[in-house]
Amino acid sequence: MVRCADGSLYTGISMDVVRRVAEHNSSNELAANYTRARRPVILVYQEKQDTRSAAGKREYAIKQMDRKEKMALIAAASAQL
Repeated sequence: MVRCADGSLYTGISMDVVRRVAEHNSSNELAANYTRARRPVILVYQEKQDTRSAAGKREYAIKQMDRKEKMALIAAASAQL
């Protein structure tokens, strides 16, 4: 999950998170339409999943959360660091 310059949150999946965040920040061809107009984006949360299918299901579950739930997820992960 990334936080966009306007404070909104964007959730997606990737095999290479660092590369994907860089694409969102620099490439018009590879960035998501949503993030293109909201640069820069900053990585605020990530999870590792065993399969692409599991990652897609988790992405969907996170996208169903409201902002308050997403912020709690980010805060909980930050507290573990």
